[in-house]
Amino acid sequence: MKYSGLLFANLFRKKTRLLLTLGSFVVALFLFGILTAIRGAFNQGLSIAGVDRLVVRNRVSLIQPLPIAYTERILRIKGVKQITHRNWFGGIYQDERNFFPQFAVDVDNDHKIHSEFDVPDEQWQTFLRDRQGAIVGANTAKRYHFKVGDHIPLRGTIFPGTWDFNIDGIYRGKESGQDETQFWFHWEYLRERAPDAAKNLVGWYVVQMENPDDSARVAKEIDDAFANSSYETHTETEKAFQAGFAKQFGNIELMILSIGSVVFFTLLLITGNTMAIAIRERTAELAVLKAIGYSDRFVLFFVLAESLLLALVGGGVGLGLAKLAASFGNPVPNILPYFNIPASKMLVGVSLALAVGVASGVIPAVGAMRLRVVNALRRV
Repeated sequence: MKYSGLLFANLFRKKTRLLLTLGSFVVALFLFGILTAIRGAFNQGLSIAGVDRLVVRNRVSLIQPLPIAYTERILRIKGVKQITHRNWFGGIYQDERNFFPQFAVDVDNDHKIHSEFDVPDEQWQTFLRDRQGAIVGANTAKRYHFKVGDHIPLRGTIFPGTWDFNIDGIYRGKESGQDETQFWFHWEYLRERAPDAAKNLVGWYVVQMENPDDSARVAKEIDDAFANSSYETHTETEKAFQAGFAKQFGNIELMILSIGSVVFFTLLLITGNTMAIAIRERTAELAVLKAIGYSDRFVLFFVLAESLLLALVGGGVGLGLAKLAASFGNPVPNILPYFNIPASKMLVGVSLALAVGVASGVIPAVGAMRLRVVNALRRV
């Protein structure tokens, strides 16, 4: 801190240029933070997917159903511990914009397999007894002000008509970042009102294995069991299933890396040019510092310190604004159930900002270090 006065005096020499340079860092790191949150939202399902679970869907497409009769045949395969099934409902609450994922679930087994979700026991027991009961995620309940005991209607799209539900419980994830947007109701309720052709069909199966190491063998045996049938299956790990679902939105990771690379390359050029101009303006001053006894190494680190301070302040403000924006809530809850910037990514952002500060300041700093006093004082 001995030379902080001189350091700040140099930085504030051109206030407009300082603000523009800081603004570049702020915008870049703000964008980095938001893109990190978006990427994390798309990949969140991969990190919490059950390692001992397989998803069995129709080989043609996820939207094609499978017969309920497959349940017993899958259970007979060696290594299968238990099985459940789900159907996508796709109902509308009041308005088309009010989207949240709704599933008709096998209430006898679903909660046993998806143990990462926590429902108070008394609420779950009420749900089991209520054919029109529903369990809703905490985020969706908060968003629409649902509470236990509420009666809500959904307008069916895949299954037409008005469907009435009673909110019997609210679930929460046992770990941070788990999906708390879902809406569960009885598959038997769906079966009662579904068209005759759909009464004995389910959307997909979730299979829990005795040993996760058997996933490849069990998946192959399941698919072989239904090969050449009217409803052939495609079985994969839950992680692969989640990854495939995320890829329906495109290669998010490639897009984020491309945008981030362009932003940081542009930032590098802007900051490098700013530092180079600042050094040229202070050539005579740096020569005087050397003339009165300051070493070449001091000049090198003094110039680098300016660049690093710009990077640290601008990057910190940008990341702070991104974190603040994320804490205000999910801007797209209809698409991304999870939206947050973890502390590890904040540290990565600070590291990137400092790396850009070093990269953009090193060339001007080395030039200042090599500056000869006599030549510098001759410049006009």
